[in-house]
Amino acid sequence: MSLTGTSGRLPEMSLKVWPPSTDSKTWAVPAPGPSANWAGAWKPPAGACEARGVAELSISRVVTELARRDPGRLAVRDSTTALTRSELDLRTNGLARAYARLGVRAGDMVTVALPNSAGFVESCVAAWKLGATPQPLSARLPAAERDAVLALAQPALVVGVPDGSVPGRRTLPDAGKPDADTGELPEAVSPEWKAPTSGGSTGRPKLIVATTAGRFDPDVPAVPYLHRDGVQLVAGPLYHNGPFLYAFRGLFCGHALVVRERFDAEDWLRSVQEHEVTWTMAVPTMLHRIWRLPAEVRTAYDVGSLRVLLHLGAPCPPELKRAWIGWLGPGRVWELYAGTEGNGVTVLDGHEWLAHPGSVGRPALGSRVRVLDEDGRDLSAGQVGEVFLLPAGGTGSTYRYVGAEPRRREGWDSLGDLGWLDEDGYLYLVDRRTDCILSGGANVYPAEVEAALDSHPAVRSSAVVGLPDDDLGERVHALVDATAPVEPAELLAHVGGRLARYKVPRSVELVDGPLRDDAGKLRRSQLRADRLPTDRVSADRVSAEGPAPSRSPSAGPA
Repeated sequence: MSLTGTSGRLPEMSLKVWPPSTDSKTWAVPAPGPSANWAGAWKPPAGACEARGVAELSISRVVTELARRDPGRLAVRDSTTALTRSELDLRTNGLARAYARLGVRAGDMVTVALPNSAGFVESCVAAWKLGATPQPLSARLPAAERDAVLALAQPALVVGVPDGSVPGRRTLPDAGKPDADTGELPEAVSPEWKAPTSGGSTGRPKLIVATTAGRFDPDVPAVPYLHRDGVQLVAGPLYHNGPFLYAFRGLFCGHALVVRERFDAEDWLRSVQEHEVTWTMAVPTMLHRIWRLPAEVRTAYDVGSLRVLLHLGAPCPPELKRAWIGWLGPGRVWELYAGTEGNGVTVLDGHEWLAHPGSVGRPALGSRVRVLDEDGRDLSAGQVGEVFLLPAGGTGSTYRYVGAEPRRREGWDSLGDLGWLDEDGYLYLVDRRTDCILSGGANVYPAEVEAALDSHPAVRSSAVVGLPDDDLGERVHALVDATAPVEPAELLAHVGGRLARYKVPRSVELVDGPLRDDAGKLRRSQLRADRLPTDRVSADRVSAEGPAPSRSPSAGPA
């Protein structure tokens, strides 16, 4: 892929770095509208990398302090268990002692491979109370992938796996039984408060270890789009960083967590109504499935308690975003762009998005953004390049990798995304750098094609990959998970009415089952690799006689 850049000084409003000030430590999310004035006034403390307050306590003491203030208030519930703040505090004191007997010490990692549950929350809090670092992992991960992660983490304890299934490691099949002694523990602080995994798109696992200590201020939410003492619906998988991060950030400022074992669109609506949820995080896959429910189902539930719906994790199609803003109101719908690394963040609410449609926001929490060409030169406003981020605390201040090296230029980190800045410093994402398809000499961005496909009423999810083509170099191939019978020709016509001709897929494959997981993640490289052996020859054109069978591609327009 070739990107052209400019050299020399840019015009005043063609911002190549945003915010332009070198002193960005007090940068705050702008007040986007009257409904969000509580957030607009929020500013992080000077010098803070993760927007911490001034009265920070260890996570152990935060849990105890919240229990002291309101012992009977709900802390966490799942479908079978409900724990008050006091119960969570006492049970995790006992559980921490049980973990200590198994050899867990301050600075150790504790792998938590439990499904979404109150037990997951208890296990993590118990680890923090010992000064250890929770390392969340999918409970459904195949043994080979799990073992590859454990080889990197070297945990003192693996929670949620069968006894004896990890040679040389202490294991528990569930969260464990708390010790009878539930008294307060000596204070301990985790030197690195979380260690989630990544690498699904590359096939090579890595740990992304947060290098900030386990301290929070229960009176000051960690970010402006959280509020104190709310009710948070946790519908995404807690082994992913987004749900993990916001569930615990919420817990530490008084949220009652309503944890669902897995996402279901109608269950999400039912849970918001039943528990009067005030805050929740979602990915576009969830929003898409909820919005595709029959209107009479979706509107039968009262979601008026929601104050904030934060979405992240993947591009959100503009049509879907407008629909949710129209339903909930612009002051309630927030969007965030960031990585697990915490090395930069952009944020905006619905008011700003309507003024800058398609944007993922402006830098917040003291972070800064640049867009560079292939040679590392800053690009003018409106030009597409690779997005680089710098956190308030400087290079490497928020994370370290285990099993990988950062992609870095002059101290600025890239998450591998392509995008551009507008004249006002709002960031727009185009696609992943490695996902771009070069077809017939033109760049095709899969996310744009997927958004067009997903806007068809019969499409639940889609994935677009580039496959070898003798004529074009790569052809655009679409995988589609449909909820109703649909012909490839209809899908191609739908996309053709929204995108330029060269972006329309040349082949369509109907598949059985979702292409993205509940966290909105897509293993694009694996999908492509699975199709390479049988896709070396250009596919035949789509006929009007019927849809292609699953795993059998059909060609689109020339």
